[in-house]
Amino acid sequence: MLAEDLKLQAALEALLFVSATPMPAGELARLLQVDTARIAALVLQLNHAYARGHHALEVAEAGGGYVLRTRPDVAQYVNLRREPPQTPRLSGPALETLAVIAYRQPITRSEIEVIRGVGCESAINTLLEHGLIREAGRRQSLGRPILYETTPQFLLAFNLRSLDDLPPLDGQSA
Repeated sequence: MLAEDLKLQAALEALLFVSATPMPAGELARLLQVDTARIAALVLQLNHAYARGHHALEVAEAGGGYVLRTRPDVAQYVNLRREPPQTPRLSGPALETLAVIAYRQPITRSEIEVIRGVGCESAINTLLEHGLIREAGRRQSLGRPILYETTPQFLLAFNLRSLDDLPPLDGQSA
């Protein structure tokens, strides 16, 4: 392997290690001054190196970018040391509201309420507080209602690379 590849792998690993959020391939490419195809190749090389050395880490695609994380087969050991999560569980209405937003985004509160058949202001506030949704602008219609969409935090929380990984709704083909 070329010395340049090893240097870029180390730089990629360092960037992912210090990042608290997923790093998009475009941002990594800009920082490392390579193209995005090279980032994909470096990720593959780094994962092969981790696997050959029986390391506990892997680079994975999640939340619209790359993250450095513990391999699933050793995560149980990390969980022995980890503090219990501080984020409270979402209520049924909040989960329903989140599902509507995920599948229909961008969407207004009144559109969500029509689909669910009940008010959803409290659920939307909860989802905003947890960072799972955000305001995505305003609809260009009467009253200019706020549009909501999911966030990268939503993708991370549900271990999704992108919205394309959402399971199909009943009646939809995969």
